[in-house]
This record gives sequence, C-alpha cells and structure tokens, in this order.
Amino acid sequence: MAHTYKTSEVANIIGIHPNTVRMYEDLELITRPHRQKNGYRVFTDLHIDQFRLARLAFEVEVLQNGLRKHMIAIIKSAACKDFDYALRLAHEYIHSIENELFNANEAITITSDLYHEKIIGVELALKRKEVSDLLGISIDTLRNWEMNGLLTIKRQKNGYRVYNEDDIQKLKIIRSLRCANYSLSAILRLLNTLSSDKNISFDQALNTPTNDEDIISVCDKLIVSLNAAKDNATQIIQMLEKMKTKY
Repeated sequence: MAHTYKTSEVANIIGIHPNTVRMYEDLELITRPHRQKNGYRVFTDLHIDQFRLARLAFEVEVLQNGLRKHMIAIIKSAACKDFDYALRLAHEYIHSIENELFNANEAITITSDLYHEKIIGVELALKRKEVSDLLGISIDTLRNWEMNGLLTIKRQKNGYRVYNEDDIQKLKIIRSLRCANYSLSAILRLLNTLSSDKNISFDQALNTPTNDEDIISVCDKLIVSLNAAKDNATQIIQMLEKMKTKY
C-alpha cells in the first residue's frame, strides 16, 4: 500500500516549514498533489523524492550563464515525471559546468601570461575612447571598473584621463577574468594581492576570500562553487535515475 502524507508530515520529513511545502507546489517544483474533499493535500512517496531532489538542487548557488534557470528546468521536468528529459537536461548542465570550469582555469593562465608580459619600447598615452576601441570594452564598463576600484587612472592637467601601458595590461587582465565570470570582488582581491606579492598563486588569490571581506565576497569562490555544482549535479542524476525506475 502506497504511503500518503499530510503537509505537516512532509514538512517534518524534509525539514522545511509547511508554507515552503505549499510554495514548492505553487512554483511547480513538485507534482501537484491530490486534494481531499476537505481541501487537504495528499502527498505520496513521489512527492517526498521530488522535494529531496529540489532541496539537493538548490544547495549550490551558481548564477552565471543561466545555470540556475537550467537547474530549475531539471526540477520542473522531474515534477512532470518526464525523467528522460530531466536526465538529458542534467547531463547538459554538467557539460555547461565543465565549459565554465575550462573558461575559469584558462582565464587564470591567460591572466598569468598577461601579467608577466612586458610592453617594451612603447609609451602609451590613450584617452578613454581610444582604450574602448582598442580593447573592445564599452566606456560604461571602463567607468564601472574604475568606480569599483579595479584601477585608478591618472589625469592630465586638463582633467582628461590618460591610460598608459600598465593600465592597458591591467585592463586586459580584468577583461579576461570577467569573460570567465570572475566577480569584480575576486578580481580586485587578485589585483590588490599582486601589488604586494609578485609571486602569488593566481588561482588561490581569485578563489580564496580573506577573512576581512564581506559575506558576498566570502561566498565568491568561482572554481570551488563550479566543482561543487558538478558534484551536486552528479548526485541529482543518480536520484533521477532511481526515480525513473521507481515511478
């Protein structure tokens, strides 16, 4: 005989508030439960497994390149009991994670190469528009990076900013890391560390927040979070395969 559960029993089993049980239903993260004549919801073992799947999926917070939306699509497919499609999406999710990891690690290599690349015999004095055209970076982006303290540009007597070869080198580093989805706080941490230690590990500086950083920065560990998301997705695939067989 199949087990059935009330909302409060589901909440106790999963370890969530009863309102969260109803929220998951409203968000279509579980199969819509049957209702008795008195309006009470009736949950089954399928719902318990769907709740556990969703809870596991949201343990890791990865926002870049639509990965969060991708994971929600996996959960909603499982809620529709389309386990084959959910599995396909989960494998695509892992492939996307692997691409992100490749880009993140490649950016570290590129950054190291750029940092050690010296511009010899070239004296640059470029205005912001010229830098924008040279590097393919919008003027608004340049302003944003400067406002966030990633670089400080000297001004001429007339007030115009002038970018030299060191500024261009630093901008190339920032551009490379941003393209790989490193946050501004992680990049700033690297640049600050580089100013005091020329022999640092780029990987460590980008992915190891210091104790005095705020909570957002402390949570900012791109490679660590991507690897955690990959492990998480592997567990989700195992759960989906069991659910496909079971239901």
